[in-house]
Amino acid sequence: MTLLSSNKSFGGWLKRYRHRSTTLGCDMVFAIYLPPKTARGEQVPALYWLSGLSCTDENFSQKGGAQKLAAELGIALVMPDTSPRGKEVPGDPEGAWDFGHGAGFYVNATREPWSRHYRMHDYVVHELPALVEKTFPVNGKRGISGHSMGGHGALVCALRNPGRYLSVSAFAPISNPMNCPWGEKAFSRYLGTDRNAWREWDACALLAGATEKLPLLVDQGDADQFLAEQLHPETLERAAVAAGHPLTLRRQPGYDHGYYFVASFIDDHLRHHAQALLG
Repeated sequence: MTLLSSNKSFGGWLKRYRHRSTTLGCDMVFAIYLPPKTARGEQVPALYWLSGLSCTDENFSQKGGAQKLAAELGIALVMPDTSPRGKEVPGDPEGAWDFGHGAGFYVNATREPWSRHYRMHDYVVHELPALVEKTFPVNGKRGISGHSMGGHGALVCALRNPGRYLSVSAFAPISNPMNCPWGEKAFSRYLGTDRNAWREWDACALLAGATEKLPLLVDQGDADQFLAEQLHPETLERAAVAAGHPLTLRRQPGYDHGYYFVASFIDDHLRHHAQALLG
């Protein structure tokens, strides 16, 4: 790994690293916030944060407002990039922002030319945690959260990997990607045209067969510009009720899709994760 930057924040340290990912076949950048406890030799749990379309590892660290309470609670924050990148990694053929670079969708692609690099699910769930737990003073207790495409990723990572995480939450997740324009574009290219294969990467479909009932905390702004066309929280709510899966869906009046919304409620999410990670 190569250290790119190190900044003291609320008594802890926010560090950015570049490393070679064997899963993605390219160099990747991630950030980690280490709370003050780690400087005293203590090991802490880690919350993995997955960002949304067009974001990098820096969006949450700069705009999310999570470090202060993470420092007080003693929780590390791990923030990966949102897709593989580099000259060797194909992007959107039309140069659009909602596919390819910055839009990995946290799936394992099965179709060429995407399948060589776009395996963000395995990177987030397996390779990156293994690297983090080998390198930093974290204790192997994991939570996962995210925003928009990253909210979809957080829900899917938890639902597909029972026992891997102790807690999960999401902000404005793309709840039913197989039935929205962003998801249909990504899934048809990464996974092919068989919609049955898409179900393995859709939180609403996965809830029906979930063997673990981790409580889901989801915040959604009712002034979100993508609410009606892309996000479909009502479908997630119906799926959770049908499956008997615990879901707290909070509709927040007046909030849009941006990071002012995330920063307004991030403390609630950190405390939600702390109940499981520090208990």
